[in-house]
Amino acid sequence: MSKPAITIENLGKQYKVGLRERMYNRTFGEAIVDSLRAPFRRLRHLSEKTDRQDTFWALKDVSFEVQRGEVVGIIGRNGAGKSTLLKILSRVTDPTTGRAIVRGRTSSLLEVGTGFHPELTGRENIYLNGAILGMKKVEIDRRFDEIVAFAEVEKFLDMPVKHYSSGMYVRLAFAVSAHLDPEILMVDEVLAVGDAEFQRKCLGKMKEVAGGGRTVLFVSHNMGAIGRLCGAAIVLQEGRVYFWGDTFEAIKQYSRPLSGSGTSWTRNPPFPDKPHLRHMYLCDESGRHVDNPASSGRYGIAIEVAVPAPKKNLLISVGVHSGSLYPLFSTESVDGGVAFGDMTGICRTRVMLPDSIFMPKEFVVGASLRDWSERYDSQMDVLRFSVLEVPSLANQVPKGRIGDLQLLCQWQKLELMEG
Repeated sequence: MSKPAITIENLGKQYKVGLRERMYNRTFGEAIVDSLRAPFRRLRHLSEKTDRQDTFWALKDVSFEVQRGEVVGIIGRNGAGKSTLLKILSRVTDPTTGRAIVRGRTSSLLEVGTGFHPELTGRENIYLNGAILGMKKVEIDRRFDEIVAFAEVEKFLDMPVKHYSSGMYVRLAFAVSAHLDPEILMVDEVLAVGDAEFQRKCLGKMKEVAGGGRTVLFVSHNMGAIGRLCGAAIVLQEGRVYFWGDTFEAIKQYSRPLSGSGTSWTRNPPFPDKPHLRHMYLCDESGRHVDNPASSGRYGIAIEVAVPAPKKNLLISVGVHSGSLYPLFSTESVDGGVAFGDMTGICRTRVMLPDSIFMPKEFVVGASLRDWSERYDSQMDVLRFSVLEVPSLANQVPKGRIGDLQLLCQWQKLELMEG
């Protein structure tokens, strides 16, 4: 029997609060500035006489195995340790305790620009990444046209990638990672930067890679994608493995302990230095909090956002899911012409949901905050509400229909084609 593709034993990663990991590729200027700051840092540390804990564990006592050919989702709320885990497996950072054994050629897509040299062109970076993976030039040549076609960056192939947009960066990075025959592919939430069509292409490619017998680790807040792609999933909570097993059971386990408190949710503590979701609640048309939504009538989601500095292209996305976290529909603030402009501070808006479309079931609401290049905050499962009884639309929709939504669709008059 072959050995697992990935073996993790008692893995832990500890960080010191306020300190960066040691960097070996600093510029000369950064080294000079660092040396000038050193005496002041030592003086500050000597003057501090507190017993506060200045370390935290991003991962703690994590152990599991991934067999060859498995497709495993890694889910959990922000700060659970998902990205840290992939960085350790990709050799970007070292563990503090335990060990991680990866058997096979690994390709990783962890964040925009990972593994690319900004001064090199797209063409040169394709060959550089292939060489890092241990491939010969003739092997890269064989896949080159396929990579370029997938990434859709043909016009910019001989431009230094430092001039690429974040979307172009991600398209090329994913194309390289997925097409250069890795035995193990690791993908973080970075795909959320791409547009919807590109995300569909990426998910299709990962399914193809998995179908070829390769191992895939996939970090995402998109439970629909996790459910379609992964045969098993790991739920991380506060740096520890909370659940490891069947994908849909993992999604259920993830939703139970991490869900918001019913129809209202508040972040505590807030993020001090970046835009973030601050408060959300189910409301009626006047904006008042609704604890038990009526079976008819309109209600919506009130959202408060903290904006420390102006972000003109900031977007709020709201997604409504079934009780099992399968996505039903989503809407964005730009749909209603909501623009942040130069506003800073606590901003509030609300989005009204379609009238009387929900079947008698439980529903989950998530939200995210982003601009065209970066996702600042994402909360998968913050509000939950149950619809117990729903009158049919204008008494035209009979009871007993399958699905989560009841929609009155327009049908054409029946025509006789042949007598």
